[in-house]
Amino acid sequence: MKILNHLEEWFITFLMGGATTIIFVAVMHRYAAGVPIPGVQDWLLGVNFGWTQELCIIMFVWMAKFGAAYGVRTGIHVGVDVLINQMQRPLRNKFIIFGLFAGATFTAIVATLGANFVWENGMHYAVYTLLGKATTGIPQGPTTPDLEWPTWIVYGAVPLGSSLMCFRFLQVMVQFIRTGDLPHHDHGHVDGIEEEKENIK
Repeated sequence: MKILNHLEEWFITFLMGGATTIIFVAVMHRYAAGVPIPGVQDWLLGVNFGWTQELCIIMFVWMAKFGAAYGVRTGIHVGVDVLINQMQRPLRNKFIIFGLFAGATFTAIVATLGANFVWENGMHYAVYTLLGKATTGIPQGPTTPDLEWPTWIVYGAVPLGSSLMCFRFLQVMVQFIRTGDLPHHDHGHVDGIEEEKENIK
């Protein structure tokens, strides 16, 4: 389970860092290309950065889907639980379990519908081609405007991210049933501070 947690965190970090870097480089290129430096300006104007916006949108979509699963696992999703927290513990526990199960059910439905959409959007053509099967009558599927990537790869964020989110809902529900504890994020906590204090002592 720790491996999955680390992969999830590293993947989200990579997408955030990568998108930020790409946006920074594209903006710097845009401004630098406007500076009339002989030779350099012509070279910069010849460099195509028209694909950066599309790639960053794709990266942020994937980051949002997997970030939502991370939010369920760590308890950082915004929730309105004022009424539920006023209930007696047995009734409160039932509502919490119901809410987690409803979240798992909803994300499972989204993952299933998303997987079907991705399959029909061109993934089946790619799989059949890879396996050497006949693709007669099967649409190849559209591609993105700038990068010209198959859109089924982009939309793959929906079934993959929703499946992980469903798993996280079930994981939190099982943990709550066993221990009675929900993941809670302390907004005042900063990783590494406690370790530094212990080292100073």
